[in-house]
Amino acid sequence: MGQRSGLSNQRGTFIKVGQHLGALDYLLPEGYTSTMKVLHSRAPQSSMEEIRPVIREDLGKELSDLFIQFEKKPQGAASLAQVQKAVLPDGRTVAVKVQHPKVQHKSSKNIVVMEFLLQVVHWLFPDFSFMWLVEETKKNMPLELDFLNEGRNAEKIADMLKQFKFLKIPKIHWDLSTKRILTMDYAEGGQVNDRKYMRRNDININKDVEIRTNVALYLPQISELLNRIPRQMLLPLKTNNLLRGIETILQTRASSSSFINISRCCTRAIARHKRSKIKSRTRRLQISLSQYWSLCQIDLFELMMWLRSSTLARWVCYLLNFLPYSN
Repeated sequence: MGQRSGLSNQRGTFIKVGQHLGALDYLLPEGYTSTMKVLHSRAPQSSMEEIRPVIREDLGKELSDLFIQFEKKPQGAASLAQVQKAVLPDGRTVAVKVQHPKVQHKSSKNIVVMEFLLQVVHWLFPDFSFMWLVEETKKNMPLELDFLNEGRNAEKIADMLKQFKFLKIPKIHWDLSTKRILTMDYAEGGQVNDRKYMRRNDININKDVEIRTNVALYLPQISELLNRIPRQMLLPLKTNNLLRGIETILQTRASSSSFINISRCCTRAIARHKRSKIKSRTRRLQISLSQYWSLCQIDLFELMMWLRSSTLARWVCYLLNFLPYSN
């Protein structure tokens, strides 16, 4: 199992914080991230004695009445839940995500403790203001604890990304899902940051640059920036952090592509939301044109970044230096 962070004993909210820290490979020293990484899929597990009552209370039947096979050892355990492999009476294999008992009550307590600790840190070190983290946790934790919301989001993503045939998003079994239980088709695979799995399956990955150097010098500025930016920007920034963490583990090429793609998705989502609120065809056309213009700007920015980094562009610039100047 390797090292385990003291956060693992707290469960709930504290593990969520530890998971995010564990994904910042490109930013934090390896000693910190390697300790936190166990929280991604090897957080504390709930026993079968704890799992059975949750299933009985939420689905109204005993475990043996719902599944002909239910593995005792979870496929993975995280901050709020763990995933068990099971087989339905019709023979289909499913993954059952079950929320840890009492996690909702513990999460509420953890948020209060976290808020107090951050206030103490801010009092000791005025340059560090992370109260926005508590505000976001208070807002997002109820959504994360509602697995029906997660299931709906999975279906939305499946519809939005249906053009990518290589991407498999498991089908949700709504008759076996509640706020604390999410049942979905079981899909074989490996973790997205598992380099050995990538090599075994001949999945091509590119080569890595890390940017940890001198990061401590900029932590006050980072804290101030995060405290000021609109709250809606935090999710794209967090998503970008997680993707860059995966790039670092896989030793892939660090680039701006992830953030550029996030920008495209946000641009389309905002335009789609605005159009849904407007009945005027003229106004909807204006919103669509504004969307296309924003997407063109993003495309131009991506092209500029590619030209700056491409070998061809460097050779062109090099050759231009040898051209004679006109008098």
